[in-house]
Amino acid sequence: MNLPEQPSTFRPPSPAERPWWWRLENAAGEEVAVGPDLAGERFASQADAESWVGEAWPDLAAEGVDAVTLFEHERRVYGPMSLHA
Repeated sequence: MNLPEQPSTFRPPSPAERPWWWRLENAAGEEVAVGPDLAGERFASQADAESWVGEAWPDLAAEGVDAVTLFEHERRVYGPMSLHA
């Protein structure tokens, strides 16, 4: 039985629709795995991505993230940016 495609309001957005994402790194520059509530976040705009990291950085630091690097698709925009003062 083939079911129809889910309406766009029910499917998760594609990377093309949300091209902005953060690479979460430790002090050595290696990618850090974090809990599901912080992992895999993607954003529609650079402003959305920057706003999210501005709110989530204490939780990210608590998960062992020392720095973040912003990407649009596979293009590095900037970073690494330290999460420490």
